Amino acid sequence: MAKNLLIVESPAKAKTINKYLGKDFHVLASYGHVRDLVPKEGAVDPDRHFAMNYEVIDRNEKHVDAIAKAAKTAEALYLATDLDREGEAISWHIAEILKARGLLDGRDLHRVVFSEITPRAIKEAVAHPRKLSMDLVNAQQARRALDYLVGFNLSPVLWRKVQRGLSAGRVQSPALRMIVEREEEIEAFKAREYWTIEADCAHPDQAFKARLTRLRGKKFEQFDLTNETDAHAAREALLRSAQGRLVVANVESKERKRRPSPPFTTSTLQQEAARKLGFSTSRTMKIAQGLYEGVALGDEGVVGLITYMRTDAVSLSMDAIAELRDVIGRDYGARALPEQPHFYRNKSKNAQEAHEAIRPTSALHRPKDIAHYLSDEQRKLYELIWKRALASQMQHATLNTVSVDLDAGGDSMFRASGTTVVDPGFLAVYEEGRDAKNAEDEDEGRKLPAMTIGEAVPLAAIEADQHFTEPPPRYSEASLVKALEEYGIGRPSTYASIIQVLLNREYVILESRRFRPTDVGRAVGKFLSGHFAQYVDYDFTAKLEDELDAVSRGEEDWVPLLEKFWKPFKATVDDKNETVDRSEATGARELGIDPKSGKPVQVRLGRYGPFAQIGTKDDEDKPKFASLRPGQSMHTITLEEALELFKLPRNLGKADDGEEITVGVGRFGPFVKHGSMYASLQAEDDPYTIELPRALELIRAKIEAAANRVIQDFGNGIQVLNGRYGPYITDGEKNARIPKDKEPRELTEAECAALLAAAPNRPKRGGGRFGKGKAAKTTAASAEKAPKKAAAKKAPAKKAAAKKAPAKKAPAKKATVKSVKTAAEK
Repeated sequence: MAKNLLIVESPAKAKTINKYLGKDFHVLASYGHVRDLVPKEGAVDPDRHFAMNYEVIDRNEKHVDAIAKAAKTAEALYLATDLDREGEAISWHIAEILKARGLLDGRDLHRVVFSEITPRAIKEAVAHPRKLSMDLVNAQQARRALDYLVGFNLSPVLWRKVQRGLSAGRVQSPALRMIVEREEEIEAFKAREYWTIEADCAHPDQAFKARLTRLRGKKFEQFDLTNETDAHAAREALLRSAQGRLVVANVESKERKRRPSPPFTTSTLQQEAARKLGFSTSRTMKIAQGLYEGVALGDEGVVGLITYMRTDAVSLSMDAIAELRDVIGRDYGARALPEQPHFYRNKSKNAQEAHEAIRPTSALHRPKDIAHYLSDEQRKLYELIWKRALASQMQHATLNTVSVDLDAGGDSMFRASGTTVVDPGFLAVYEEGRDAKNAEDEDEGRKLPAMTIGEAVPLAAIEADQHFTEPPPRYSEASLVKALEEYGIGRPSTYASIIQVLLNREYVILESRRFRPTDVGRAVGKFLSGHFAQYVDYDFTAKLEDELDAVSRGEEDWVPLLEKFWKPFKATVDDKNETVDRSEATGARELGIDPKSGKPVQVRLGRYGPFAQIGTKDDEDKPKFASLRPGQSMHTITLEEALELFKLPRNLGKADDGEEITVGVGRFGPFVKHGSMYASLQAEDDPYTIELPRALELIRAKIEAAANRVIQDFGNGIQVLNGRYGPYITDGEKNARIPKDKEPRELTEAECAALLAAAPNRPKRGGGRFGKGKAAKTTAASAEKAPKKAAAKKAPAKKAAAKKAPAKKAPAKKATVKSVKTAAEK
């Protein structure tokens, strides 16, 4: 039996480290967090100095029990969770659990940290343990308490004022504000016309283009050419004054140095992986986690390939620098190696917590040598990390920029520039990506022909080109992470989760790899900015992060920090609950007057999304409602577009049996209706343009599907049906699986009754945290999911029901336009 027990977070890491430490150590994994706040009100008690009520996480209870069992026979315990404050907190939670179970008495407790999983680093860490850092633990507790207090107090305000089921996060909300404000900038942007003038120079050695920089003695920008007439007048004047040639007035050659970027931090890795590899932030971190925990490299066994990937430090250890320099000298020659190593200064005051930048654990593991051991994604990300680290220690690049001024006569001047690489230095290995190119980037790589002052260069043409100013771009994952870092919002371990939460809550969507806020996201963002401005303020959020950092360094106490936040925050929550009008909170807009009825038209956010409304609840007749179409936004829709929505339901004509065929939009999407039968439209169908033949085709398909659905019907409510996930038995109340060795068509009524009797009862789902919602009714879609739990996990109940209910069951109550009206009124 091993005398030492060492605890890490992941099983992959445990397996690797176990090999390094040998038989004296038993290595177990906690599988991440082991305890968390009780998920109910009162888990953080502000009246008792923010006492926090923790419980063991259900899914990790068996792992905690395994650790406790192993601890009983161990002489010493080593806590080796991740080296950041979150890892410190996990170690503390494990220690607290073991202490409560009486398993720390008489046993040594050590905290060990390492930034790479290599034999040397692991053995070094175990040989030099330290005590748990309560400063780091309290910083993490304070962060968790703040997130809990914001979520449990602010989210219910959103339910009451905006829409049920919403939630607000302390750090995600400022990020949402950024995306919403950028969208508003784009909408408010007015494109402005401007013109540029270029000369096509037909130099005998090489043709090139030159930009107009001076016109009739003034800088070209001062003329502000904003229309075709002025631009072409300037062009004609230049053609007359140039007389078919431009004369070289000045040649300037300037040599400059470009220095390499520092090795990766979490933020810069996520940005570059997004730009160069198209990886999402969460994907980048998942792949990096695998590289950190270890990959099997043939005879070498499992090797951790990179250092810890959650860091805002840019420094490198001297051992790492020495090895990088050896590889540079060997593979790229002495010319690529600077005389002295490059040292980079950490921007973050707290960067010492994470020790080093992200780098290969050994530069000798060249990407091309180990590529066949890696997946394609692992190879790409490892190569990015390896090249960036290597380049950071290489010689600067030497560039030569030549600029030529060309006289067009009439005191007008053109300029051409070109940049060539004299010595590539680090550029031979790596060049940092950019979100947008500038004029300097366009000149780079362009070489101009040799020219001397006074030389006449033949002029092939002068072109005037029209342009329009462009709005600021929407945030990409790379630019959003960069902005969050610049504002000081979040920390290395939170960037990916911030983005994932915004996507999961459907506050934003990704379009062409750019973030666009949804109407719900905009309503939440605007509500928080308008009524909780301080708490989504960028400087306030950044200052709070700095204070948490101060707690982690032992410079500030965590309880006064929470007290300072809590009292004014709670007062604001209580006030807004009483004073804010729901229409204002949801961002309702008045669009104008309906010409037919003379009633006001507005758009609002309802329980099931944005909708248009004609009339008000005070009118004698009830208002009319219509859901917005996909792609429409309540913030940009016009009166004309809103009125188009009320053309549904449409009468398409009659079927052969004389029944009318109509098309409309219900809670679960667009449908066609034939008598009491409903059929969902497909993705390619448009309810505003669909014609009778296509509608009849959908009805026929629905009839055929219904006919094939019933395998057996015993006439007493018991049926054997074909479901979305395969055959199953139902009596309308319960569902039962069909044994694999049974043929559905050969089942008897008695066998079906027995299987239903043995099937577990499935309670109806209640609505909301406080159980005030309506119990969910059993639909055909939910009945089909019951026999296949695993499949149901892949298709969330809400989405499956939304897709299937009109097509499968479609009671008139749920699918008619009237039901949309009722839902919208609520």
